Amino acid sequence: MKVVFLLGSESDKDFAKKITDELDKWGVVNELIVASAHKVPEKVFEIVTVNNDSKEALVYITIAGRSNGLSGVTAANSVHPVIACPPFASKEDFMININSTLVMPSDTPVLTVVDPQNAAMAAIRILANSDEGLRAKVVARIQEIKKSFDK
Repeated sequence: MKVVFLLGSESDKDFAKKITDELDKWGVVNELIVASAHKVPEKVFEIVTVNNDSKEALVYITIAGRSNGLSGVTAANSVHPVIACPPFASKEDFMININSTLVMPSDTPVLTVVDPQNAAMAAIRILANSDEGLRAKVVARIQEIKKSFDK
């Protein structure tokens, strides 16, 4: 069970850390790989092909801005779920990156989550469907949130 991060560039590592920190709190194994779909598509295809043959529960989180081919290329070729969490440093950057991420061709199922913590939680909940221990932690967290409203 793991989350594989595909980053469009080295500069996306700081943004990815916001997500990996949350996954680490939950004990979810994660791996960061820089693999631009535009500059090294063969690397992306190799990663996806190897993982498609694996029986391990896996979720991709893609982090790429501007022309987000990475999320689409990954989703179009993977049997595993793909969550895109586009990075942004400003409102202008957000508008460019979110539009590039939301518009995908048919049969390219990219789930877009803007908030890094929610991207981690989405991956955790997907993985919890095949891991009873993680599922129990998610149930406990939901109950904890509900109790916080009883005050």
